Amino acid sequence: REEVLETLEIFRPLFEKEEILKVAHNLKFDYKILKRYGIEVQGAIFDTMIAHYLLNPDGRHGMDYLSEIYLNYKPVSIETLIGKGKNQVTLREVSIEEQTNYAAEDADITWQLYELFAPQLQKENLQDLFYKVEMPLMKVLAKMELEGVSLDKNWLAQESKDLENDLRELEKKIFDLSGEEFNMNSPKQLGEILFEKMQLDPKAKKTKTGQYATSEDILQKLSSKHEIIKYILEYRTYQKLKSTYVDALPLQIDKDDHRVHTNFSQTTAATGRLASVNPNLQNIPIRTLRGQQIRGAFVAGEGKKIISADYSQIELRLIAEISNEENMILAFQNGEDIHASTASKLFNIPLEEVTKTQRSQAKTVNFGILYGQGAFALAEQTGLSRTEAKQMIEAYYETYPQLKKFMADQVKKAQELGYVETILHRKRHLKDINSANFVVRAHAERNAVNAPIQGSAADVIKLAMIKIDEKLEEQNLKTKMLLQVHDELLFESPIEEVETAKTLIKTEMESAFETKVPLLVEVGVGNNWLEAH
Repeated sequence: REEVLETLEIFRPLFEKEEILKVAHNLKFDYKILKRYGIEVQGAIFDTMIAHYLLNPDGRHGMDYLSEIYLNYKPVSIETLIGKGKNQVTLREVSIEEQTNYAAEDADITWQLYELFAPQLQKENLQDLFYKVEMPLMKVLAKMELEGVSLDKNWLAQESKDLENDLRELEKKIFDLSGEEFNMNSPKQLGEILFEKMQLDPKAKKTKTGQYATSEDILQKLSSKHEIIKYILEYRTYQKLKSTYVDALPLQIDKDDHRVHTNFSQTTAATGRLASVNPNLQNIPIRTLRGQQIRGAFVAGEGKKIISADYSQIELRLIAEISNEENMILAFQNGEDIHASTASKLFNIPLEEVTKTQRSQAKTVNFGILYGQGAFALAEQTGLSRTEAKQMIEAYYETYPQLKKFMADQVKKAQELGYVETILHRKRHLKDINSANFVVRAHAERNAVNAPIQGSAADVIKLAMIKIDEKLEEQNLKTKMLLQVHDELLFESPIEEVETAKTLIKTEMESAFETKVPLLVEVGVGNNWLEAH
């Protein structure tokens, strides 16, 4: 450790000098390590991994792969250096000469990639997005990852017991309904019960291995045939919650600071959204009561509170903004409930007469349109007939004609240019947009409409994160940003700062990007994430 510190001190001026450009591949990794040793990387930075991601969001971004593709050179892999399996050694055991060659090769490849990607960013009008959004955000994410979030192990242990009881009860119901006991975790046995014994689907499909297919989407379609399906789906949901989160999260608590540290990836989702890995904290299901309960385990430290700030219906607000759909813009500007407002226009009735069912159907259409759903999918979700669903989609487009035009324009733009763009000019390339295969082309057309909306929502929250981080530093506040979960940000704040932080967060999120449609943020405070949300 002494040697490491001595070596780092030699390099400190280099990292901290404003005038020197720092280039790295996966810069956040190096940035965090240096920060742990008290070195703050200053000045201009360039991450070749993120640069490639902006140029080619659907591609692979690993350095070895890029080296082979762009430089026609196969670098020495880490496995070659340290071995693998039982023969693996640590880097300390590798000779200094081999380490030096390996590091020098890494640096050389990274520099060559920089020389290729930097001019391309300029050529593709991606410089602002790279230098003003993705690079500053990288530092914000590094801080969040180092901070981590506190977990209540006892809460999770209790949750595990409760889920175990739920699973046993569900199992009993399933066995009663099927008339026999079987292994719930065996798709083969489950298939035989459902399709041979209970005859739920005479046309049941089989997999390559010859057993019946029992995937979630197949079971969903059978849910009206027998109540057993509902319990099987519930069983699977609870089992996944238990194994993926409730039992797995305690094992990922850091032994030094007793917090969980996720990694935020800027280069995983082609839409521009962030991904959370090891552990994935963005996928905790919140539609079910049991899923929500898991959020109760994410707690504030002593003398602190959790603040949750969530964009309300940001994708709908942005589609209204980008498509310039006057009817929708007005509804948002007047603070109307957008789903009730849509229902009143669709069913041609006064706003106050809209029923719960009508609002729910309008909500399904509102979100379905975003994801390019057709009449078939809409009918499945709403319980309407296919004809009724088709009529509803037609009525929707009559209600919002600009929206229909926008969607057609997006597809046309994609066909001509090969890509669509977000509000910050983030590109999504759609190579299948002119495919002769109808299914493949239809999928690309849905993406042509959805990518600019989902990507713009991602852009807005990234801008907000950068601004909030700046403001918290400027005002010397101790409030820390901990997590980003799609349209929601999570903070830990000392009790005496909560009111100041709440106002700051809400203001910055709502003004992150100038829009005609007001961006609305709901802020909650609690001792844990469940209470705050």
